[in-house]
Amino acid sequence: MSEPILLQSRNIYEQQAHNRRMTWIVMGSIVLLFAILGLGFDYFYLGIFSEDGTNIPIITVGAIILSVAFAFFTLQGGASAVLTSAQALPADPTNTNHRQLLNVVQEISIASGLPAPRVYIIPDDDPNAFATGKDPQHSSIAVTQGLLKILDRDELQGVIAHEMSHVRYYDIRLMTTVAALVGAIVLLADITLRGLRFGLFSGKGSRSKGKNPLGAVLLILWLLTALLAPIITQLMAMMISRKREYLADASAAELTRNPIALAKALQKLENASAPTVAIKRGIAHLCVVDPLGKKVNEKEGFWSELFATHPPMQKRIMLLKAMSYQQVS
Repeated sequence: MSEPILLQSRNIYEQQAHNRRMTWIVMGSIVLLFAILGLGFDYFYLGIFSEDGTNIPIITVGAIILSVAFAFFTLQGGASAVLTSAQALPADPTNTNHRQLLNVVQEISIASGLPAPRVYIIPDDDPNAFATGKDPQHSSIAVTQGLLKILDRDELQGVIAHEMSHVRYYDIRLMTTVAALVGAIVLLADITLRGLRFGLFSGKGSRSKGKNPLGAVLLILWLLTALLAPIITQLMAMMISRKREYLADASAAELTRNPIALAKALQKLENASAPTVAIKRGIAHLCVVDPLGKKVNEKEGFWSELFATHPPMQKRIMLLKAMSYQQVS
């Protein structure tokens, strides 16, 4: 229980400031990784700094400009991309189930002192939910149709309070930026590796076949970046998600004064074995429960800490029951 206690040692303002800093660090990582991959193309394809090459790192400069633009777009429009990828549609006030959801969102918004987020429905029968956006004034909450079918009103309040807590602590900005980072790095690394297949050593970059020590070092750095960057960014997303879930659970219990309702909701979501098809791997860390249903999320230890997007569900439920002074079985 040391991790949840550690996370709650920051007050709300410290947590918000921490997440803002982490967002800038993640955005800086986008620029750095783009620059390294761009430098590799300059060195091995255009022969930068060689006798017959150019001294201007054209692709590197272009990659940096592209990455800065991408980072800015992510901050401003990343939430729209996330919602589109999940096929989310605005909630319909004329629909009875949707209207109850809208009422619950309004109630939790008042309790938290935050602006009411936009509400979306994901056409998927597996129960799940996530929040996204750049700040509380530009936030959205999306839930699946399956979630509305299996939860009662109190349980729905618990899940919405959990998602509003992500909004409250600016988790949404950080986690949405990380989701976009994962997608961008996977795409760029794929382009780099495809380029290798079509002849790395053709043209001016042929000097790097091992004859040039600097070229050999840069080649290794370039290849490692292309191969490991997607894995590293995925692990970063998982690590951030795990740490945020405990805090959001505790904050939801504070907002609703009913931790057992969220515990019951999580148990129902845990018992739903089907994956959430509409939610892609790149945004899995945004969800209240793992949409992929990976077994590693059920375990503790080094490997689960490394590869799990969410902390063990039974541990989350245990902590919530302890908050309501219920005996933990």
